[in-house]
Amino acid sequence: MNIPLLLIPLLVAASGSTSWAQDRIYRCGNEYTNTVPEAQAKHCKLISGGNVTVVQAQKPSGGGTRVAAATQPSQRVDAGEQRAKDSDSRLILESELKRAEALHAELLKEFNNGEPEKLGAETRNNQKYLDRVADLKAKISRNERDIDGIRRELSRVPSAAPQSSSALK
Repeated sequence: MNIPLLLIPLLVAASGSTSWAQDRIYRCGNEYTNTVPEAQAKHCKLISGGNVTVVQAQKPSGGGTRVAAATQPSQRVDAGEQRAKDSDSRLILESELKRAEALHAELLKEFNNGEPEKLGAETRNNQKYLDRVADLKAKISRNERDIDGIRRELSRVPSAAPQSSSALK
């Protein structure tokens, strides 16, 4: 028999592939096995058609959860520390409110009741002037919403005044 040299590796691979074929595979609930005595003892069902690939999952170690829990900050905060945080929050919000109110005053002054002074190029190009007026209106509106938001946040922060012992009774 005259077999070309190129076909020899293919014939070897084809004859060797039969040894790689899987044995009978049995399904026992969520487990799979290829041992007949175990399958008979557990009343497993024979799987027909197609190959089955089972990948063993690794269970997470319990040590990882303990480490994560140990690094989390405690939920309870000392009352004095909380008052200090509230005081800091109030000071920051009050300074933001002052800054926003100052900006609002500047914007209203520049807006001049809807008739701001025309700048250099706006005397020749009315559309630039109208665009700037519309932009000022939008800035004023946005700034008013910011002020309202800061005031809402201030109302949520407890006052910094320390409680006297008579108020607790």
